[in-house]
Amino acid sequence: MTTYGTTLLVIAKEPLPGRVKTRLTPPYTPEEAAELAAASLADTLRAVLAAPAHRRVLVLAGQPGPWLPAGIEVVPQCAGGLDERLAAAFACCSGPALLIGMDTPQVTPGLLAPALDPDAWRDCDAWFGPAVDGGFWALGLAEPDPELLRGVPMSRPDTGAQQRARLTGAGLRVRDLPLLRDVDTADDAGKVAEAAPGSRFAATLARLGTAAGHAGRGGGR
Repeated sequence: MTTYGTTLLVIAKEPLPGRVKTRLTPPYTPEEAAELAAASLADTLRAVLAAPAHRRVLVLAGQPGPWLPAGIEVVPQCAGGLDERLAAAFACCSGPALLIGMDTPQVTPGLLAPALDPDAWRDCDAWFGPAVDGGFWALGLAEPDPELLRGVPMSRPDTGAQQRARLTGAGLRVRDLPLLRDVDTADDAGKVAEAAPGSRFAATLARLGTAAGHAGRGGGR
């Protein structure tokens, strides 16, 4: 296989109230949930910009805004379920690609490094980053094949296991990245902020107040 460098993909939604992080509402308002989503996306893109990638591509549902830093290409997400959207993201790549989401603001260039190293694809066909909720936060393919994702059931406790089984069942040699927690619930948000105290996400959560504080005030401001 000829390697042209690894493309780093981020799949994300435009951080609009009522469209993102709806499981944070309550205790947070839709506007606050969108603020947290914007902070999470900003932290993720900052890590992506600092990582040694061939291309850096945001696969976006919605429109780019002033929150988008320079140096990031933007392509629209396709229609369909999440499996179809992930498959389409890989379909736009030639050469190795690593895809991550916007839900892990604790990600760092160091966490991504094993899959972006010059030797990342030596004796390896895929990189897999498991998530605490049973899904996955990262997926890398030496030779992107959309069929490796289509039909995998998403947003379930066994999504990660099924996706990894799809990879190994295709005969791919898979290496694992560290286990990370996605920000889905208010409890997740607090734990992720503790894991990344210097992040924009942690600062935004601190400014908005804790979930317990919100609940004590009746679920919002």
